[in-house]
Amino acid sequence: YVDIAKTNKEKGEGLSIYSKLPTDKGMLFIFEKPGYYSFWMKNMKFAIDIIYIKDNKITDIYRDIPPPKSENEFLPIIKPKEQSDTVLEINAGLCDKYNFKKGDSVIINY
Repeated sequence: YVDIAKTNKEKGEGLSIYSKLPTDKGMLFIFEKPGYYSFWMKNMKFAIDIIYIKDNKITDIYRDIPPPKSENEFLPIIKPKEQSDTVLEINAGLCDKYNFKKGDSVIINY
């Protein structure tokens, strides 16, 4: 199950609105056109995996991205190597658990 980030505010906050995330939950970001959409871990409280998707195929995966250790910590920007039109954020470790890899097909029902 995923929350869909529809507004710019929701896309900006992402999963930072949660203190922890159930294993079967994530957040889906759907964009109008393919692009190089970047993300960061501002205000995050737990580690996540970020999956970039284009045309229902995984184009890039960033695994186990840790939350910031402090409010003043430098936050790296996560940028995909290829364009995407959809991004899925899930709990860290799930990509490895389910053996997700670049090129895998993705079916999104909503």
